[in-house]
Amino acid sequence: MELTDALRSTGAVRQFEPDGVSDTTVHRILDTARFAPNGGNRQAWRVIVVKDPGVRRSLRDAYLPGWYEYLAQVGAGLTPWAVFTDRELESRAAEGAADLARAAAEGPGGFAEHFDQVPVMLVLLADLTRLATVDRDIGHYTMVGGASIYPFAWSILLAARDEGLAGVMTTMVVREEEAVKAQLGVPESVSVAAVLALGRPVHQPTRLRREPVESFATVDRFDGRPLTAS
Repeated sequence: MELTDALRSTGAVRQFEPDGVSDTTVHRILDTARFAPNGGNRQAWRVIVVKDPGVRRSLRDAYLPGWYEYLAQVGAGLTPWAVFTDRELESRAAEGAADLARAAAEGPGGFAEHFDQVPVMLVLLADLTRLATVDRDIGHYTMVGGASIYPFAWSILLAARDEGLAGVMTTMVVREEEAVKAQLGVPESVSVAAVLALGRPVHQPTRLRREPVESFATVDRFDGRPLTAS
């Protein structure tokens, strides 16, 4: 499809047909995605294609606690785990996560509860010895290293779209990173960046909703005038 259309309509998909996806297709997706921009062309990413049912279940189990805590914080009107937030309210909200877990266990479950059943599960890792993290010593929340990893994740999703597939990137398992690393044999110098779930979508998004450019782009200063098309 035309690039602009792909950029405007490649949304997060969490419902998949039960069809499997061949290793040939997954290899082709990664072969295209590897051209993603990254610092120094060091390609500091690693990908583990998880097929073992037991390992998949362990990743689902790592996903669920954070997911229920996420929902509890959203229910309290918070942006979950925001750097600047009401920590006291966040702590109180988290106490409701157990109730959400129990309620989910009594129902059919959704994406999170069936996370182990996605057609393709890719664990995305970041080799911390190969990332030029220029904000490493600034003393606040670091983001720069991700600039050499997450474009690769987005390229995977775009390449999957070109194959008639769809998917979503989730970072929820990072809440249980040490357990995930132990399960997958990941060394200390490598970090878990995300998990990508791919498959043939039950419904392919065709139109996404986003805030307009004027809501986030300003001229010259943070409080400058909004950038307009005219």
